[in-house]
Amino acid sequence: MVYVVSDIHGCYEEYRDLLELIHLRDQDTLYVLGDVVDRGEDAIKVLLDMMSRPNVIPITGNHDYLASVVLEKLCVDITEENADSYLDAEFMKVYNMRIADGGHATLTAFRQLTRGQRLKVLDYLFEFLPYAQVEVNGRQFVLVHAGLMNFSQERDLKDYALYERIFERADYSKVYFKDRFLVTGHTPTSYINRSGSSRIYKANNHFAIDCGVVYGGRLAALCLDTLEEYYVKKALVL
Repeated sequence: MVYVVSDIHGCYEEYRDLLELIHLRDQDTLYVLGDVVDRGEDAIKVLLDMMSRPNVIPITGNHDYLASVVLEKLCVDITEENADSYLDAEFMKVYNMRIADGGHATLTAFRQLTRGQRLKVLDYLFEFLPYAQVEVNGRQFVLVHAGLMNFSQERDLKDYALYERIFERADYSKVYFKDRFLVTGHTPTSYINRSGSSRIYKANNHFAIDCGVVYGGRLAALCLDTLEEYYVKKALVL
């Protein structure tokens, strides 16, 4: 079976519960459509678990990309001698933006790893795919984190720049591909259907699967073989 999930955002317990719910086996494949990190408390735990599973295939989200930029800098010992030149204004801009956008817990947990663990996590982030194309049971799927900025039928998927795939929200009123389904995260589905429902959104050859778990919604998975939907509610913190 082939499954997709997106926007885990450090919600480790829900992620593990979802793996149990779908009974993920070694012969199955799970695509994670980005934004593994930030906002939730346990992004590093999610990454370490994903790293241990060769059948989990990650695709880059905007939070994952920005995390890799900052965490790479934090793998170097910063001293009084190199601080001014190494931590330049551009880096501090990105760093402060990440803190403001829910990156504090990810950065804190990353600093608590050994240097060897940090390097392995960083290498893993750099291995995230920009997108994937999958055919299952005669149906073709394009898997990407956010959407396809400046979309054109004439453009090949490989011709889209990374920022065009990880920042631009899809237009769910528009059919991008007549012969393929576009599967995305990034935009919580409650924003798309305006109903507040945290369920997978299906229309116009789209599957939008970010059901806002980190905001109190649910973590969703879609089985591409059967189009069956799976949901785990956000755990209550007592």
